[in-house]
Amino acid sequence: MFKHYFEKIHNVEVWPIISLTIFFVFFVGLMVYVWRMKKDYVEEMSDIPLTDDATITPFDSKNENH
Repeated sequence: MFKHYFEKIHNVEVWPIISLTIFFVFFVGLMVYVWRMKKDYVEEMSDIPLTDDATITPFDSKNENH
């Protein structure tokens, strides 16, 4: 059924190559970003759920009563 529609699209064979390229560039970019992250930052972020520190709050001091 879809084969009939795809045959009428001009340059349809190029779209899978474009989508694969976009995925590959995004994946490689994400891997470079993770590789270059500072290890101290990653450790600090991983410890946040386990801390009982009162200074880490989602609200600022003006909105404590909400």
